[in-house]
Formats: sequence, C-alpha cells, structure tokens
Amino acid sequence: MFCYQCEQTAKGTGCDVLGVCGKKPEVADLQDLLLYTLMGLSQVVLEALRTGIDCREYGVFTVKAVFSTLTNVGFDPQRFEDLIRQAVTLREELKEQIKKIRKQNLQRNEGPAIFEPAVTLDELVGQAASVGLFSYPADSPDILSLKHTVLFGIKGVAAYADHARILGHEDDGIYHFIFKGLAAIQQTELNLDDWLRLTLDCGKAAYRAMELLDAGNTETYGHPIPTKVPLGHKKGKAILVSGHDLKDLEELLKQTRRKGIDIYTHGEMLSLHGYPKLKEYDHFYGHFGTAWQNQTKEFPDFPGAILMTSNCLQRPRKTYQDNLFTSGMVGWPGIPHIPDTDFQPVIDRALALPGFENDVEKGAVMVGFARNAILDKTDDIHAAVKAGKIRHFFLVAGCDGAKPGRNYYTEFVDKLPKDCIVMTLACGKYRFFGKDLGDIDGIPRLLDVGQCNDAYSAVQIALALSRALDTNVNDLPLSMILSWYEQKAVCILLALLYLGIQDIRLGPSLPAFITPNILNLLVKKFNIMPIKTPDEDIREILG
Repeated sequence: MFCYQCEQTAKGTGCDVLGVCGKKPEVADLQDLLLYTLMGLSQVVLEALRTGIDCREYGVFTVKAVFSTLTNVGFDPQRFEDLIRQAVTLREELKEQIKKIRKQNLQRNEGPAIFEPAVTLDELVGQAASVGLFSYPADSPDILSLKHTVLFGIKGVAAYADHARILGHEDDGIYHFIFKGLAAIQQTELNLDDWLRLTLDCGKAAYRAMELLDAGNTETYGHPIPTKVPLGHKKGKAILVSGHDLKDLEELLKQTRRKGIDIYTHGEMLSLHGYPKLKEYDHFYGHFGTAWQNQTKEFPDFPGAILMTSNCLQRPRKTYQDNLFTSGMVGWPGIPHIPDTDFQPVIDRALALPGFENDVEKGAVMVGFARNAILDKTDDIHAAVKAGKIRHFFLVAGCDGAKPGRNYYTEFVDKLPKDCIVMTLACGKYRFFGKDLGDIDGIPRLLDVGQCNDAYSAVQIALALSRALDTNVNDLPLSMILSWYEQKAVCILLALLYLGIQDIRLGPSLPAFITPNILNLLVKKFNIMPIKTPDEDIREILG
C-alpha cells in the first residue's frame, strides 16, 4: 500500500504499512484498484457521451464509488470488491450500447477500459499492486503531483455531489468533469499547463457541487438561523449521530418521534441544530462531544446507540462497537450497516441501553450563522466597519485532527484583537467553539457558519461583504486561515483557487502530494502560504 491523501499521513510522507486512519493494506490496495477500474469506466463513458448516450446512472455510481475511497469512509474489503465488479459490469454494458449505435466494437485494447477482475478477493488485492498512485503515467514528478491533486479533489467533489444528489440536486456537468478527470489520469499527452487547467477545472466542479449541496440543504430544511445548542444531556434514552448527512438525521428524527428517545449530534452534525425544519422535532436535543478524532475517547461515555453517517469513522473500540451503526458509504467489517434509512436496528439498540440517568447542564454554544443570518446584518456590519469598530474578518476554518500543531488555531483566535470578527466552519471550530469572544455592537465575534459542507455559504458571505464595502474580494479586510485533513478540504481549496482567492494561509502542514515546483506555482499565482506562528501571522495580516 501507499497512501498520502490526508494531512496525517505517516511521517508526513505516506502510509505504506498501515493507514494512520486505520485502513489496512488490502483495503488501501482495493481502493486503488477501484479507482483504476473507475478510470476505465470513465474512458468508456466519454466515448458513450460522444455517441449521444445518457450516462447519468454511471455518474451516480461513479460518485458513490469514488466517495467510498475518501479518508475515514470505507474500511470493508467486501464493499470494495462489490464496487469493483459493479464498475466492470457497467463498463461492459455501456460498451454494448456503444456497439449497437456505432455498429462496431470500441477500439480500446489496453489499460483500465479492458481490465478484468480476478475471481477471488486475494487475487484482486494482487492485481492492485500494479495500479497504485505511482503507476499513473507522467513525464515528471510535477505532472504526477497534479494528477494526484486532481484525483484527491475529485474525491471531495464526489462526496459533495453524492450529498446533493440524495437531496434531489444534480448537475451532469459535475459527472462529466469527474469522468474527464479520471480518464485523464491515464493519459500521457497532457502537459503541465494542461494539468494546471484541469486542477482549476476541478475547483470549478467543486464550487458547483457545493452550490448544489447548499441548495439541497436550504430548500429542504430552510436557511439556518442562530440557535443555542445545549452541551449537556437530558435523562432518558438516547441516540448519537455523527458524520455529516442531513437526510439520515431527518429520517432518524421521524422514526424516533414519540418513542422516548432524544437525539444528540456529534462532530460536524452540530450545525444541523440551526435548520428550521430539523428544529421542529422536540426530541432533537443537544450536542455530545467534540471533533471526529475524539470519538474513540467520547463514544464509550455515550449510554445509547451511535449512528455514523458519511465520513469520519475511526476504528471502533470494543467499549462501544456493539452500539455502533453505519449508513451511506461508511462501512467497517462487523459493524451493522443501514443501507436504506430504515433505522429500526438503531432504535432497538437505543431502547435496550440505559440512556442518561439524569439531567446535566454543561452550557451551550451558538450555531446557525450561515449566509442568510449574517447577510441580514449587512447594514450593521457595514456601519461597524466604516466606524472603525470592526477592523478585520478572519475565516478560521477547516478540518480538525490529532496531529500536533493544531493548537495553532486555538492560540490564533485567542490572540486576535477584540475589534476582529471570527467566522468558522467545519470541525476545526472545536479548537475554540466554546469560547465567549463577546460581540461588537451586537454582532457576535464568533460566527459558526456550519459544516465543511457549508463552505459555499462562507464564499457567499465574502462576496456579499465585497459588494457592501464596494471592493474586490481579495481587497476585503478578510483573511482565510485554513486547516486541512482530507479530500473535501482539498476540493474546497481548489474551489477557492478557481474563484481567484489569494493570500490563503494553510496548515498545519502542506500536502505531501504537492511538489516544491507546484507549491512555487501556487505561491506565485495565488500567494498561498503555510501558516507560521499565530503571532507572526497576525502581525503580518494586521500590521
């Protein structure tokens, strides 16, 4: 195995024995083989599109399959074997459709478009040895670096596109880019400039996917509103929901209504308390725990059932594995999976467990400052900026993780002057989400915009501020201090670069798949830079 798609990769260079995430070598190899198979399917799909065939179903499948290879999503070898075989079956069916229209066979006699999977799982793992990340044809390490960047960006795009599709929002253009990008990885004729363009095209697809997801979330559940979320608990039976998926949470809330079970959020689900439609459920109570990487410490203390949706699953501990369930593309061997939003097994387990013995107050945090909530205060913000009461805005956002260096973000927020506003989103907020930073003329200094999935909302806030202050986005008194962990963060970064956003500070370390030459190109074009110390960065930004 070799994997370096996340920020916590071993020694900062790559996992080659066991994934830091808990991914076993055979799973990593099967993920590589699945991606190779999807590259072949994509090659055939591009031919089908030129033939006039509707390829939506192949887009839906490819998005789900790519999503399964995201960090902390899929750990079950059987799931990947099934996806590999499905991809080949779909590819061959599509070849037959093309043959009927063109009256001739598709002329591809090598590579992933003709790959035949072995019979057994062990043999599949053996086939994967020749199709890993460094097997991709490239004339230089820099082109290979951009191929990996596009691949990891596509993984993030796939995650957002799958979430959006579940809520009824799709765009064939996203599917077409994913096909184009996956197929291109096996090409040799593209030069460095071509790959730079593809990298920004990936950012364009990412931005569109986030826009669709935002539409799905807000049209289905309403625009988030400022909401106080209890951090304690109530006496009674309980279910904890982690991950990101709004639809799964809604279905669980429906199925637990009037059953005497309170629903709590964990990790990035915190911001869902701000959605009006979800707030209608009176048993949707509060938040338990903090960021995803703390689940193995926090889940043992939860006295109910636990549902993990989308990504962020860690290796389950024996202390709670009997209470854990997965849904969507998430999977771990031996952990019960809910494939169809019928959460009765989760409910039964919650009813069988003791639940909380008494009421406990632990304070509360505010969520729900998505774009509409902040834009409602545009006039007040504009007046405060003009009066010199607000000097600067900071978007301190991104993924959290266990690797040393992430205390930078806590210290950074602590040291900001009191005339600065902090917007945040994603699980990086847990470095400072409980801090009382006060307000400026009634405008809270800490504004929780939402999940990493809500990055589109943060972009819209920036664009609205630029209009209100009559200036370019890059000339706003706004700085982006981002932390990254996995591939959704990669696609968000590419979306920001596609939009021309400059001066982004990124940490706690730079991606291992970015070569020095590619980093220099990004610095030259976008002035992207690694974080330093909080004191240095604040001084450079504010003067």
